Amino acid sequence: MGRPSRALLSREAIARAALEVVDESGAEGLTMRALADRLGVKAASLYNHVTGKDELLDALADLVNEEIDLTPLKGGGDWRDGLAAYARGYRAVFLRHPNTIALLARRRVEADLQLLGYDTLLAALAGAGLGPADAAEAAAALDYLVLGSALETFTAGFTRDPAGYRPQYPALADSLEAAAERGGGPTGLDERGFELALRLLLDGLSARAESATG
Repeated sequence: MGRPSRALLSREAIARAALEVVDESGAEGLTMRALADRLGVKAASLYNHVTGKDELLDALADLVNEEIDLTPLKGGGDWRDGLAAYARGYRAVFLRHPNTIALLARRRVEADLQLLGYDTLLAALAGAGLGPADAAEAAAALDYLVLGSALETFTAGFTRDPAGYRPQYPALADSLEAAAERGGGPTGLDERGFELALRLLLDGLSARAESATG
């Protein structure tokens, strides 16, 4: 018997195709019909592997979370360094797939790798000396920072040359000019803003941990 001309459908293959659709066309572009067209099958055949949109999004969430490196949270070094490395890696994943944020950020957390990620993060925060309630708040704050910074670009919102904001908005012009002088190209200010927020978050968590253990 000859081999099939196309790979057999699977939950993972469908999820990978869904991620491609979302990356290219945005969250609104993900329909079962668009997914079936990309895979070259009838939409009905997808339901042999995913029961509907919720299961599809869980599979998509697993696929995206598979890219997030949890190793820095498990190391034996300084917890601040580990948490910072994890946050940067987490953000890098969603910078690659920003269109998935609209699909995943406001829905239930049920995908296995999502749950594993949060459990690993909360265990690391507990190991840093935070109590369960403080660890939950810290995880929420980290989500807001990472996903917000991946979704929004501060710099790209200002499309004029900095001098073009004068004389009506002199403080804005001064700040944009000074930020440009620090370099880093079009994303430099965004990167430095993220790093500043991350450093402030780590400082705050350190203070809470010291208070809890003191």
